[in-house]
Amino acid sequence: MSTITLVYGILLTATIFIVHTAWSQKVEPRRDDTYPPPDLLAKLKPVHDTCVGKTGVTEDAIKKFSDEEIHEDDLLKCYMYCIFDEMNVLHDDGEVHLEKVLDMLPETMHDIAINMGKKCLYPKGDTNCERAFWLHSCWKKADPVHYFLV
Repeated sequence: MSTITLVYGILLTATIFIVHTAWSQKVEPRRDDTYPPPDLLAKLKPVHDTCVGKTGVTEDAIKKFSDEEIHEDDLLKCYMYCIFDEMNVLHDDGEVHLEKVLDMLPETMHDIAINMGKKCLYPKGDTNCERAFWLHSCWKKADPVHYFLV
């Protein structure tokens, strides 16, 4: 084995280890007395309750997505869309009006929301529920520390 082959092998192994280590570190969401903002959570509690009732999603599915990991759940996807609908942040065609979403957030969250959403402008999916799920997944991937689902 040549020296160059050995060096490339060591570099490749080190690179794989570094990338694996970076990806495997779990990022904890911020949850404290001030975040998510208690006033916003209180304001959205009736919306949450209405959408749980309309979709049949479980509280566990919501909490798992919000605080743990992205997971596929058709009821959760439609719950996410219902939240947008109940908050009146939809265009006439059913697409999410991102400026309306930003406007309903407290001023203290605007920079967080803009940074979270700047790569999440063009939702993908065949249905409104799938596009809502795509948006939430994109936001969670962009900023897992500040993302939360009510």
